Amino acid sequence: MMLIRYTSQIGKYFLMWKEIFKKPTKWSVMKGLIFKEVDDLIIDSLGIVAFISFFVGGVVAIQTALNLTNSFIPKYLIGFATRQSMILEFAPTFMSIVMAGKMGSFITSSIGSMRVTEQIDALEVMGVNSLNYLVFPKIIALMLYPFLVGISMFLGIFGGYVATVYGGFGASTDFIEGLQRDFNTFHVFYAFLKTFIFGMFLATIPSFHGFYMKGGALEVGKASTVSFVWTSVTIILMNYILTQLLLTQ
Repeated sequence: MMLIRYTSQIGKYFLMWKEIFKKPTKWSVMKGLIFKEVDDLIIDSLGIVAFISFFVGGVVAIQTALNLTNSFIPKYLIGFATRQSMILEFAPTFMSIVMAGKMGSFITSSIGSMRVTEQIDALEVMGVNSLNYLVFPKIIALMLYPFLVGISMFLGIFGGYVATVYGGFGASTDFIEGLQRDFNTFHVFYAFLKTFIFGMFLATIPSFHGFYMKGGALEVGKASTVSFVWTSVTIILMNYILTQLLLTQ
């Protein structure tokens, strides 16, 4: 019974994608909605992304340095490990799970509140495609999500540099050598590709749970929790699939 319910929800989610692109809202209206979503979802997330990334990068560098107990192990490995960790996993995946809590809860609660107060019904009575009006601007806004993750990568590596050099764990030249050693540009492409895909999930899964929720204010809170769980699960699952497809030979 539970399997049937989950399968039904997944099918409903994909049908929602089709409905999003039907009967588009006028560009003069849509333009303002897109700018608002960019401000709410991207610009407002810069602070928390910068804070978390800087200190996560610092922790990765310190943990790596503390495990280099053998004097024969080169110190440049601190910079190398920090770069690899931030580019491949921490910035794109860990940050996406954090954003599933911040962005996802905001999206679900805002759309869910509109459902409870019958604002969505009012849009449909006026002949507006409510899914296009509410969800499409979020999809376009989160196409800029890789930009946010790029900032996360830079600040994470910078945090690792600060922790290493000013914490006395290694020299600046060693850390920079580690950043440059065996650098593979495909890893950056891989990170941004999966970030773009995660951004689409961040826009649509919370929107789905907010749009199709039933009940009152209490159910809005429950829908926000469920959307965070399912967005996180989907991101982790897709992370595994993309890693298996793109990085293994």
